[in-house]
Amino acid sequence: MANMETAEFETDLSLFKYDNLEQLPPRYRDLEENERTERIEAALAELGDDVVILGHNYQRREIVEHADFIGDSYQLSKQAAEADAEYVIFGGVTFMAESADIITDDDQSVILPSMEASCPMAGMAEALQVDSAWAEITAAAPDADIIPITYMNSYADLKAFCASQGGLVCTSSNAHKAFEYAFNKGDKVLFLPDKHLGENTAHRLGMEDEIAQWDPWDPEGKDTAEVAERDIILWDGYCQVHERFRVEHIEQVREDNPDAKVIVHPECRREVVEAADKAGSTATICETIENADPGDTWAIGTEVHLTNHLQRWHPDVNVVPLCGDACMDCNAMRQIDPNYLTWVLEELACGREHNVIEVAPEEKELAGVALDRMLEI
Repeated sequence: MANMETAEFETDLSLFKYDNLEQLPPRYRDLEENERTERIEAALAELGDDVVILGHNYQRREIVEHADFIGDSYQLSKQAAEADAEYVIFGGVTFMAESADIITDDDQSVILPSMEASCPMAGMAEALQVDSAWAEITAAAPDADIIPITYMNSYADLKAFCASQGGLVCTSSNAHKAFEYAFNKGDKVLFLPDKHLGENTAHRLGMEDEIAQWDPWDPEGKDTAEVAERDIILWDGYCQVHERFRVEHIEQVREDNPDAKVIVHPECRREVVEAADKAGSTATICETIENADPGDTWAIGTEVHLTNHLQRWHPDVNVVPLCGDACMDCNAMRQIDPNYLTWVLEELACGREHNVIEVAPEEKELAGVALDRMLEI
């Protein structure tokens, strides 16, 4: 573990924190879907109420069809805590499992089926890296009270870091409220890790002229004078799925179907959000399709598995992926292979836990403070 420069707790890079998670045993690697489904159902019948399965919206069909709850990461964590199951299996990525561990009781074990399910965007803002940058950023504006805000899509230690510096966590739905909270409390905001959500939020608040960008990857590319002048500092991170969408995709959809409407996630680039008919979280996207009239056409700019789910769940609505065949799934989410689900369930039925995600006590307490501040807004 390494000491933080500006916060009073120790942490490490996520790569080393979870280097003890296990690979899928060879005997599970070639299961056919029918056999796998039977074995999953048998294990679930044996475990009963002792286990709850969470399926993120971006998971493939073979995962969500076994999930007790399907939704966004924070919503799923809350449902797990309310379910009070002994074992929580999170069909998501590492930071989501961490959030579940923070929210659930100490006697609940949170399991991430695959060790490879690690969100690239969360990895673009490791707490140790942000801690070092914080010293530079605060030195660039010594007279300003800077409040850090981290998107939910970040590791627990970064949430803890933000809490230690007077900041908080936000979701894509309440980012604007988090900004308002921060400006009521301080002078400037450091928002991380998603620069696109940060820019879209600044526009929503009419503060688009107050943006400065902090590039942690380029020592020569950081304009500390601009940081001192502007009120919103955006960390240079992004979602690799949502950044793929382009205005040309929207133009093509409208050319192919003039009656189509377009909804995109606010993790998309600013120009894509401006060109769309609507922007919103995955929950907003789902509600939009649920409330659509039969025969309506909606093109969706988000991870393609959610689009596929909505196509199945609402066959009376013409739901299409915004970029057609060019749309790709989230590589991190893809790591939650249904064979992994089979393995961890059968092992639990035999009394063996694998790939348990545990947040260090001090990080857990501080990250909980950041989440509590979010709930206050």
